[in-house]
Amino acid sequence: MTRTKLLAAAATAALIGVGSAGGAQAATICFAFQDLETEFWIAGHKAITTTLTEAGHTVIERNANEDANRQFEQVRDCIAQGVDGIILIPQDGESAVTIVAEAQDNDVPIAVFNRPPSDLSRGIVVVADNAAIAEQAVDYLVEEALAAAPAGETLTPLIVVGDLGDPNAVGRKEGFYAAIEKHADRFATPIEVASEWDAATALANLEAAVTANPDIDLLFTSSDFLFPTIRSVLEPRGMWKRRGEEGHVLMGGLDGDATACQLIKEGYVDATGVQDLYFEAESAMDAILAAIEAGEAQPNQVIEDPGFALTAANLGEREMDMWGCVLLSEGFLRN
Repeated sequence: MTRTKLLAAAATAALIGVGSAGGAQAATICFAFQDLETEFWIAGHKAITTTLTEAGHTVIERNANEDANRQFEQVRDCIAQGVDGIILIPQDGESAVTIVAEAQDNDVPIAVFNRPPSDLSRGIVVVADNAAIAEQAVDYLVEEALAAAPAGETLTPLIVVGDLGDPNAVGRKEGFYAAIEKHADRFATPIEVASEWDAATALANLEAAVTANPDIDLLFTSSDFLFPTIRSVLEPRGMWKRRGEEGHVLMGGLDGDATACQLIKEGYVDATGVQDLYFEAESAMDAILAAIEAGEAQPNQVIEDPGFALTAANLGEREMDMWGCVLLSEGFLRN
């Protein structure tokens, strides 16, 4: 499977093949996902389902609507139907452990896509190095903030934290702090805003935080999908400014979605950590199909996506390496 075909699968519904797995016998795959709330999950879902289906495989889709118990029952139902393999986007790290164990106890190979189980020792796990990716993005924000600030001035950073039951959110928070702590003498204690991966929760908590602390110099959101929420808080306060404008708050995020790409181009956002969605989708599909073809019922493997940071400085060079910029070039942008 080529990267170009995966890009096309996520950005459009073009007819494409599986590539490296194209010669394999047709399989029935249960694709169990927790929801399709963000651009990342929408693009990943389309890449996986379109690619597998057009290659002749049968995909049984199960949307748990953010209910871990429902997802467990959906996977058990897939197992009872005799599926050949499972691709899972779990609700959280703990429920993923239970679901992976259930699949392996029933000799059904399973691959976990992007949101890792708390125990990485079982199943195929495809995961971004969230801590390293977040650190790269925040390193850029820190460098820009220090370059713009008067010598010795103490800067105020803010992080919108994800649901800490999700290992991805934990890694992103760790990466943020790793970058800030390199220059601890120049930064005040970071303001933490809980989001629980919910826009309404993020809105209420960010409103309160910015009201209490209006002089924010650097803001990092643990997911790009919250940028519209952030804008709704900052803009009425005159804090939603482009790079180079007085009052610009240095901002970054993580995921690499189309909204972030657009905002970096417009100058409102300065950096985002990018998960290589196409690498991750390809890796999950190839690994599960290889296990099925080999008759390996309990494959155990961790496949890591190192990711990268797309910034205002490297936009011209790396723009089309980011899945969100590819979607944006195809005319996709969520309202």
